[in-house]
Amino acid sequence: MTKQEEIEQLKKERDAVILAHYYTRPEVQAIADYIGDSYYLSEKASSLTAKTIVFCGVSFMGESAKLLNPDRTVLMPDESADCPMAHMVTRETVEAARKKYPGLVVVCYINSTAEIKSWSDVCVTSANAVRIVKKLPGRHVLFIPDRNLARHVASEVPDKIFHYNDGYCPVHEEMSAAEIRKLKEEHRDAQVLVHPECGEEVLALADYTGSTTGIIQYAKNSAAGEFIIGTESGVLYALRQARPDAAFYFPQTEPVCENMKKITLEKIAGVLRTGNNELPRMEDQVSEAAGETLKKMLALA
Repeated sequence: MTKQEEIEQLKKERDAVILAHYYTRPEVQAIADYIGDSYYLSEKASSLTAKTIVFCGVSFMGESAKLLNPDRTVLMPDESADCPMAHMVTRETVEAARKKYPGLVVVCYINSTAEIKSWSDVCVTSANAVRIVKKLPGRHVLFIPDRNLARHVASEVPDKIFHYNDGYCPVHEEMSAAEIRKLKEEHRDAQVLVHPECGEEVLALADYTGSTTGIIQYAKNSAAGEFIIGTESGVLYALRQARPDAAFYFPQTEPVCENMKKITLEKIAGVLRTGNNELPRMEDQVSEAAGETLKKMLALA
């Protein structure tokens, strides 16, 4: 029996569904029931009926699934797979901003812990942040934790006054504008597609800036045959499925999220076999407040 066959058998025995982010390994995406970015996976998690969710992603993603499905079992193939940015804001920062700007709305990127979500008014993803922020009351917005996505949203919503936190995604923050420019010189007909978690210098080079799903859809619908991709390299699996006729180029310093790559077929089979790495039910106060930010996001989006 292959590992894939074992996983399929164990899924049936446990009444399980597998969710995988675009940044996981190709073989993990191939075995998943649903593949997507943070927004799609959050939306999908809220509508599932399976007893068990195996979440192939980092910890905040599993937490979001648990918040939306508190009575279901959520298993994490690797409990050490975490997102550094998900912790890059303090409660003191949020409380100080609320005191300084009456009527402030705290907008929390989904790439954050459940506790941080519980301090916030609404959650967003890179796919829906602009749409949601435009609908919010008041003018002052504190966007946490990612400064790069915040600046991108601010450029699209000029009637709001944005306040920034100093968080960032290490993979996208380290994306080299010089390497992107070099690729542009080598492939002059290629379109540059980048994620808004990248720094401003990289965003300035883009033909399209958007979520991981947005990047895939743009490439799928574009008449271009070459693309320079400014996001984590795991997206290549979905890009090749969407455009098998196209060429895709990544920066020389390959953008890799080591935490996403911790998830393997063996670890997926392991948690299905044993039930290990189950996310516990969260404290009621945190769970209720954080869950409301996600539900508000789904309603506004």
